[in-house]
Amino acid sequence: MDYREFFSQFKHLSKKRGTGGKIKVYPEDFIVIEEPIPSIFEGRKYAIFLLKKRNWDTMAAVKEIAKRAGISHRDIGFAGTKDRHAVTYQYISVPAEARNRVEQVEIRDVELRFVSYGRFIKLGHLLGNRFRIIVRDVSEDALDRTKEIVRELREKGGFPNYFGYQRFGERRVVNHIIGRLLLQGDFEEAARLFLGAYDGSMEGDEARKNFWETGDVERALEEFPGFLRYERTLLHRYKETGSWKRAFLSLPLPIMRIFIHAYQSYLFNLYLSRRIEEGLPLNEPLVGDIVVQVKGGIPYRDRTYRVTETNIEFVRGKVGKNQAMVSGPLFGFAMRRAKSLPGQLEEGILEEEGLSLETFKKLPKPMAEPGGRRELLLRPIGLTYGYIPEVGMCFRFFLPKGTYATSVLREIMKDH
Repeated sequence: MDYREFFSQFKHLSKKRGTGGKIKVYPEDFIVIEEPIPSIFEGRKYAIFLLKKRNWDTMAAVKEIAKRAGISHRDIGFAGTKDRHAVTYQYISVPAEARNRVEQVEIRDVELRFVSYGRFIKLGHLLGNRFRIIVRDVSEDALDRTKEIVRELREKGGFPNYFGYQRFGERRVVNHIIGRLLLQGDFEEAARLFLGAYDGSMEGDEARKNFWETGDVERALEEFPGFLRYERTLLHRYKETGSWKRAFLSLPLPIMRIFIHAYQSYLFNLYLSRRIEEGLPLNEPLVGDIVVQVKGGIPYRDRTYRVTETNIEFVRGKVGKNQAMVSGPLFGFAMRRAKSLPGQLEEGILEEEGLSLETFKKLPKPMAEPGGRRELLLRPIGLTYGYIPEVGMCFRFFLPKGTYATSVLREIMKDH
């Protein structure tokens, strides 16, 4: 199953016919510019560089920079991972004493420019990202259709804030399934899927196919290519311990969390889709809903309050002024639960999946997930668009961190 088939289960909020078209035909069609939090430029212990990359994963680029500069990749900080099939600009921090070595680094399709001194950049140290995106191969009436869809969605309060396909895997759409298996304590089946799932179009698929059919660890260690380093780590650790659980726990924590977060994201998308399907409003709070505060268009997900019979008119006013947004569940052991009708919808999803919030606490300690809330709607800031003859539609907008440009375009293109 590819990501288009996977995403077809999630409902569109817009009823209008989409424009069709293709994104990321060329890396230059998808430009991402990071907006960091200003405090990264405070201090003198680290040198801050602007990293421009083309057709590079963020982590792969960071590791290559570290290798060429003779430092540990763990000493390089960045605020978030960026699309590979794109031209992206983001800030990285390196130890101040490594500035000269990093300035000497030359890598194809990677540019580094020293900006200033500052602090170590951690994941999440950004406000959001600016995008410039070209959609090619669109129909002749793409501009008119876009106008209709944007008008319709503005009336409905925004775009559905789905987690994008990047969260689940573009070709091997299995991250969320692995997460579910880990929650269920089925480390063996999780390992089988992580190691053996293949789509037939990627390097290493023959080795994955063989493992899927035989489960032969020795053969897999011979056949798995070196670039599948996490898969090889898992295989080596299993060979040493005979335990798939211990093998998983040998992986870096961010890698393990990818799977749990993907499953949480799947459940959030499911909740959002069900709410659309059942005709429940996304831009109007219901009694029992949890709303998140909004300031300057940026949601503050750690500042929430529950909608009750007594405060509902007050909350409606806040939502109407874009000072609050209705949220959905990121299931976890410390998540603030909705009540009444929204709460019943949340509970129904948990029951279908055979879960309780406590399940997220029973994971091995490093992987235990507290959960939280996430706004149901996405409001691109400064959205502009136009038609370029013989090229296609061009979109520009800013999105807060943790949201997906592909989810905005999905609603316009209706391609999946």
